[in-house]
Amino acid sequence: MTDPYTAAAASATRLAALTGRDSHDIAVVLGSGWAPAADAIGPPEAVVPLAELGGFPEPTVPGHVPAVRSVRAGSRRVLVFLGRAHLYEGHEPGTVVHGVRTAIAAGCRVIVLTNAAGGIRRGLQPGQPVLISDHVNLTGQSPVAGVPPPDGYPSRFTDLSQAYSANLRAVARAADPSLEEGVYAALVGPHYETPAEIRMLAAAGADLVGMSTALETIAARHLGAEVLGLSLVTNLAAGLSDQPLDHAEVVAAGQSAAQRMGSLLAEILPRLL
Repeated sequence: MTDPYTAAAASATRLAALTGRDSHDIAVVLGSGWAPAADAIGPPEAVVPLAELGGFPEPTVPGHVPAVRSVRAGSRRVLVFLGRAHLYEGHEPGTVVHGVRTAIAAGCRVIVLTNAAGGIRRGLQPGQPVLISDHVNLTGQSPVAGVPPPDGYPSRFTDLSQAYSANLRAVARAADPSLEEGVYAALVGPHYETPAEIRMLAAAGADLVGMSTALETIAARHLGAEVLGLSLVTNLAAGLSDQPLDHAEVVAAGQSAAQRMGSLLAEILPRLL
């Protein structure tokens, strides 16, 4: 992908043709096992296989579906991506954030990023949704590294002092006052962390840990979109319980909470703009 911005614009043009909608307002990226939550957000007006848009790889991870839905949530038009690409699948950062860049090229000014996460902070429990207040990017990668963006795009020196919108978090808490907030640590994976690594992350201020989201947030903020991050705690992080970590259980936890998470998103989305 020599010019990821041109590629995203081309994907957005195909998306408009296939959905019959010139633009959308909000994009939601669903994490591992969250695909059933899409039904609770609303009935799709169009479903587009990502392969028809260009630039999207075939997923290799259970719980991620290679399709995007066009949904109406109140007066908002919402793109719901039923999965995402990850660095650990062997992809470049530009590929990982292609969905976010496509959504912004399609008109989205708000990006809602969801994920399955391990809980680090004491008191967080499996099945609990947590708003992301900030992140620690430990992937060693950035979607704005490398060749500078083409003319007409913002500088690659992206300000992340407000990576996750305080205003959007306030809207989410108004919809569900029980929501807690936490700092998300992003690692490459696909292996889970060691107990020593979890102790390190806790000392660094992380409350949650996962293998996505941070690069997508950087890409969204670079292009001026606001970001709302929402983690579902699917397991306690390594060393915090006697249970072994298993991706099948992560997906199962996401699926069991999908209806609740979808209902929460359906409540939040119409309020975000």
